[in-house]
Amino acid sequence: MAVIEVVDPSTEEAFASVPDVGVPGAVRAVDAAAGASSVWADTPPRTRSVVLRRAYELMVERTESLAETIVRENGKPIAEARGEVAYAAEFFRWFSEEAVRMHGSVVEAPAGGGKQMVLLQPVGVSYLITPWNFPAAMLTRKIGPALAAGCTVVAKPAAQTPLTAVAIEAILHRALAEAGVPEAVVNLVTSSDAKGVTAAVLGDPRVRKLSFTGSTEVGRLLLAQAAERVLNCSMELGGNAPFLVFADADMDAAVAGAMVAKLRHNGETCTAANRFFVEAPVADEFAGRLAVAMAELPVGPGLDPATRLGPLIDAAGLAKVERLVRAGVDGGARVLTGGGRPAHLERGWFHEATVLTDVPPDSPLLAEEVFGPVASITPFEPGEDVVARANEVEHGLIAYVFTGDVGRGLAVAERLEAGMVGVNKGVVSDPAAPFGGVKQSGLGREGGHEGLLAYTEAKYIAVDW
Repeated sequence: MAVIEVVDPSTEEAFASVPDVGVPGAVRAVDAAAGASSVWADTPPRTRSVVLRRAYELMVERTESLAETIVRENGKPIAEARGEVAYAAEFFRWFSEEAVRMHGSVVEAPAGGGKQMVLLQPVGVSYLITPWNFPAAMLTRKIGPALAAGCTVVAKPAAQTPLTAVAIEAILHRALAEAGVPEAVVNLVTSSDAKGVTAAVLGDPRVRKLSFTGSTEVGRLLLAQAAERVLNCSMELGGNAPFLVFADADMDAAVAGAMVAKLRHNGETCTAANRFFVEAPVADEFAGRLAVAMAELPVGPGLDPATRLGPLIDAAGLAKVERLVRAGVDGGARVLTGGGRPAHLERGWFHEATVLTDVPPDSPLLAEEVFGPVASITPFEPGEDVVARANEVEHGLIAYVFTGDVGRGLAVAERLEAGMVGVNKGVVSDPAAPFGGVKQSGLGREGGHEGLLAYTEAKYIAVDW
């Protein structure tokens, strides 16, 4: 049987493998999900809740083994991997509570003469495509609401990080079995043939939902494919987050917020701060303090407890970061710290934490999503409409604002073209809150009650009694 070799980004060596099931495996997965669909849809919400709560408990019990798996295949530091497991498990707990809150409504028709009843029903077999940067959390953020709503799933993890998904599938199968429900409610497809598998799954009339997290470019292609069968779609796509610092901001908080907003999972997140706009009177201070903080980060393999910055996911990811930094410097940007490969690491796809200033406005560093530990700082003058500059790009996933004036912070947040805004906060993600973007950053929301609704269809019944 063909296999996918899983490579450790810190050594560039394969250390494990999983079956590459290809299109035949995907077809089997759809068959299984379709076969279990009516059983799961008819399963009482309380039972669905119990399954998800049990999955949460099993994940928490296995925190260390799951975290180590994430580090080996993904590269993030072990402390962050433990945090991801806790975050990922919380989606199961949150949606275990939401499973019993699929409230419809019954109201009298405004014109009288009858009632208007609205039922929320599961959309059906759901195809979930997840990325490599959060191999646990992106999976649970989709599976949790799908199961809560009564949908069966076919999940395809990224080929770089299948091991975490395999472990979570085993946890869910145990939780389902303990509840006396078929394991076929959850089906995993590990394959390097992303195009072939996706074409086969989306072409099956039994599949009614597509949820994808990944690049805007791939998202556009998937939307075109989904349009052929008018599939219900949720898209969490790329970002190019602005990070605005006003002169009255608490500088300690702004630097601390920048560190987490920029460097969470080595900078390889769609929510990573990419474009730093700092008011001119404090621009030099902010840049200098951020450079010092970044320069002090220990860089190394993620399993080393001292590591705070691990390797990038693969050679292509490293090459992109190196290209963008080189383009910035060639265009006139100054390197305050970092800029290349750490001298003490001969193997692995490592890049230093990097701070650049005087970045020209037409630099690719500002136009593209870097997906690496690189902060590009651009001053703006007091009174300048920096929000207009922040809104110039096609993406609109998240933005960050740091200011001592909460009123201004809220006013700026309202004008920013982003689905999420952190005001004096460097992290905003929470399973209880809706996550998603505007413009080219996606469609729909994950998390919160909105995440549950994404896997339902509203059925209206007109009743006269």
